[in-house]
Formats: sequence, C-alpha cells, structure tokens
Amino acid sequence: MAERFRDLVDLCERSCAKHADRPLFGEKRDERWVWTSYRELNALVAQARATLASLGVKPGDRVAMISNNRVEWAVAAYATYGVGATFVPMYESQLPSEWAFILDDAGVNVVIAANDAIAEKLPALRHVISLDSPRSFLDPSRTLPARTPDPDGIADFIYTSGTTGKPKGVMLSHRNIVENVNSVHEVFEFSPDDRALSFLPWAHAYGQTCEVHALISMGASVAINDRLENLIANLAEVKPSILLAVPRIFNKIYQSVNEQIEAKPSIVRKLVRAGIRSAIRKEHGEHLNVVERVELAVDEKLLFSKIRNKFGGHLRYAVSASATLGRDVAEFIDALGLTVYEGYGLTETSPIVSANFPGQRRLGSVGKVLPNVRVRIDPTVSAEPGVGEIIVYGPNVMVGYHHRPEENARAFTDDGGLRTGDLGYLDDDGFLYVTGRIKEQYKLENGKYVVPAALEEEIKLSPYVANVMIYGDACPYNVALIALDVAAVKKWAAAESIALQAELDRDPRVRKLIEEELAMHTASFKSFEKPRAFALIVDEFSVANGLLTPTLKLKRGEALKRYGHLLKTLYP
Repeated sequence: MAERFRDLVDLCERSCAKHADRPLFGEKRDERWVWTSYRELNALVAQARATLASLGVKPGDRVAMISNNRVEWAVAAYATYGVGATFVPMYESQLPSEWAFILDDAGVNVVIAANDAIAEKLPALRHVISLDSPRSFLDPSRTLPARTPDPDGIADFIYTSGTTGKPKGVMLSHRNIVENVNSVHEVFEFSPDDRALSFLPWAHAYGQTCEVHALISMGASVAINDRLENLIANLAEVKPSILLAVPRIFNKIYQSVNEQIEAKPSIVRKLVRAGIRSAIRKEHGEHLNVVERVELAVDEKLLFSKIRNKFGGHLRYAVSASATLGRDVAEFIDALGLTVYEGYGLTETSPIVSANFPGQRRLGSVGKVLPNVRVRIDPTVSAEPGVGEIIVYGPNVMVGYHHRPEENARAFTDDGGLRTGDLGYLDDDGFLYVTGRIKEQYKLENGKYVVPAALEEEIKLSPYVANVMIYGDACPYNVALIALDVAAVKKWAAAESIALQAELDRDPRVRKLIEEELAMHTASFKSFEKPRAFALIVDEFSVANGLLTPTLKLKRGEALKRYGHLLKTLYP
C-alpha cells in the first residue's frame, strides 16, 4: 500500500522520523559535498518555527522567501506550514519591481532574503530576515513544535511567471499538494536509496512538489546543484538515480552528443549513426539482424556507456516536464540508454496532471493521467479535429487565484474543471498529448491555424540557434525571429576557415547556414507552418532583459514590442 499523507507538516515530520539518520540535502562547500540529515532538517524547522512565531506570524499570515535552492529554503517552507501560515516563494533572478508587486499583492508579513543585497532592494516591511545573518533565522536556543494545519488551508501562493501581464498568485492548499505527492507514490517506485541532483527552481511548482515534497516523502536524498555550468561535473560526482529536468536540458544533451559524433572520422560517424537507428528500432520492439546487433554493441562500448557515465552511471528515472520534449530528442536519449519519462502539469494543478511511468510509457505523449485526476477535452476551442482544450478535475486543482475573481471565473468550468489553456487530445489507450497553448494559437491570412511552440522547440535543436520566435498572426505566412548562438557560430566559422563580418546577423554566410538549419529542422512540419523568411539578432533572450520568465518561457508580447518592427520588414 502506497504511503499517504494528510498535509505538508505531516509529510515532513513523518519522513524525518522514519529516515532520521539518512542524508537528505547535500550542498557543495569548498569542493566537497556536505549533507544535512532528515533529523537535522527537523531540528532546523523547529528553530525556524520559533523565529516566525516570535515575529508574530500566525495562521493565515504570509511568509515570503527570495532565494535560490538551499537547505534554508526547505526549512523556511516547512516552518511556515508549521505555524499555519502561507509560503510565498520567489526567484533571486526576478526584478525588484516584481518582488515588490508580489509582496504587496500577497500581503506578506515576513520576508526571508538569501542575502543582504536582496534585502536592501526590498520595499519597507516590518520584518526582513537576511540569511547573511543566519542567527536571525535559525537560533538553536529556541524551538517550537508544529501545529496541525487544516488540509484545506492555503499552503502556498506560487506566482505564475507572467508571460502576459502581471503574475497571478496561485493558491494551493495542503490537500492540493499532498494529494499530488500521494498519486506519485502510486506510479513511481522511489526508495530511500534514490538520489537526485536538484537544479529546478523550487520557487516553481514543478521543483517544489517533485524535488522537495515528493522526494522527502520517499526518504530519498537531494544534492543541490551550485551553478548551472557545474551541472555535468556534479552529476558525475553525485551519481544520481533520479534526474528531474526540463526539455532544454535534454535538448542540450542531444546537441552535445551530435557535436561529438560530427567530430569523429567518417567511418565512426556512420557506425554511430547506424547504432542509434538500431537502438531506436530495438526500443520499438523491432528485430535486429546480426550486423545491427554488432553495430549496437560497438556503439555501446565506444559512446553510449561513456555518455551515461557522465551522468553518474546510475540513472533510473529521467523525468522531463514544463514543456514538450521533441520525439526525435526523446528517441535519441532513449538510444543512449537513458530512459526519459515525460510528464505534464501546470502550477494550477500542483503541478502534475499526467506522466509516463515504468510499464506505461509512450513516446510523444505526456503519459497517463494520475490516479484520482480526470481530464476532459473541450473541442470547441480548436479547429483541428479531435484536439481541444485540456480540462482537469481532481484534488490537485488549485483553490483559485489570489484577489482575481474575474480570472477565477474564466479559469473554472461550471462543473469545477480547470481550463488549462493547453491544447491536446487523449488517444484510445488513455495517453495524453499536448499540442500547444490556446493563447499562442493564431490564424494565418489564408485561414490556416498555427500553434508555434512545437516548431520553435524543433528549430532550437540547431546548435547555432539560441532562441527563436515564430510569428504570423493574420499575416500571409510565418516568419521567424532567430537569436543566434554567437559562440557556436564563431566556432563553426573557425572550423570552416571563414572570416566573418563584425555584424554576424548581416553576414550572408551566416544567413546561408541558418537557411540550411531551418530547412533541416522544419522538414517534418506542414508547408504553411514553415517560416518563409527570418530575421537574425545577436541579442540574448534572458530573464535579465525581460524576454524570458524565470522558468525560461518566452514573453511573446515583450519580444513583439522590441522586435515587431524587424519582423514586419519580412513581409512585402
């Protein structure tokens, strides 16, 4: 019988008691991993509860946290739940104006900042704690036992990324989150011996539910990645059995391995490519002849095993969510011997709606709907037969948006279903497929509908493309705004002995390179979906310049404000 929890305080305390002496969180200090045990986490949470209570935090109050992943993040969350208050996590990468908006909108009583630099940028609040002064938050001389929260009480306000307009505070109850965790127990068999390397932001629902609550509920351990550029090295050191990631990470693996293959002599390239094709066929259950089996065995020794060793060599579960993973990429990662389980969800569903899992996996889908969750497809919002808006029902569906009655009225159906805003369909075996976002769907001048996300993800598989936006609303055809990966383009030019112009976006040889890349990466799409013209830029799409959300989603409206004039020049 899978373990079930009543609320997040129950989850933390039972797990800390059951797995007291086992390692929980690992942090890298002076080039070595230092581990905090479940017993130590429980003690730190009791200290933090006492601090919050001494500041007058009471049930129904709001406590905010502005920090990247760290042990104190989890301590602050569980301490907040244990005094009956609501936790409001934010990202260090957000602008001070966004912090100010969220603090005001949520009515925050206490804010915990990762450092003094953040604390100094916050608006005047009664209580601001900086973790540069750890004693102000964690004082071993005082502790406080937890109170039992109402399962229907609000555990979190998680603010959406705000790709359009101001962020919305998603109200998630204890029941919302623990029922999502309880369902995970029914489909995935994690154990206390499992270990993950954490690099998803815990301020996001995916990172919080899956890397914090779910893994703690299993008694597993979590090493916290220090810097993104250290990820591969840390994977080799930590040797995780679980990797929770977004498609961008798997796309980078795809690009990196293909670059390694292209650098090999011609005979090796042919052998490796043949081996990958054979591995994909084997995964599909097809019979391999003797030659194909030999090719696959050679590739396994020459390349595949070495790549897996870069990930520590112990991966059992690699989970991808937050955006759609391309089928080509999924098949390629599979061929390397790294099995990826793709899932789907959103902040408003705590976040998991569906997942592929052992024994129930279909490439291209986002899996089967979790136990106790139901999905209905509303066909009235799509022009494509069989496709419609994904409507979700279940205990994981949010309480609502904070202070947004009009948004709540639009979000829920009359029978209590959540309108996700995502387009998709269910196949005959119950596997869910997501095809795009309704708000991103647009109609070309010829009446054809386009959902650009899948096309953009495919184009971003080019090693020379850092980011892309497809545009064509009410226009004769699609065009593309392409942000070049400047380092990759320069590396290509050096290998080809090409002296590039100072302005890469105007160099005709770079344009020719991108034309070829577009032709290759859009070959499987319908003719009306393919961009007929493109504009190149060397600017980055980043959180800092406002073009990406903290979860790296494109802010289309902001991109159009900045580059709309350039896109319009692509039409006669």
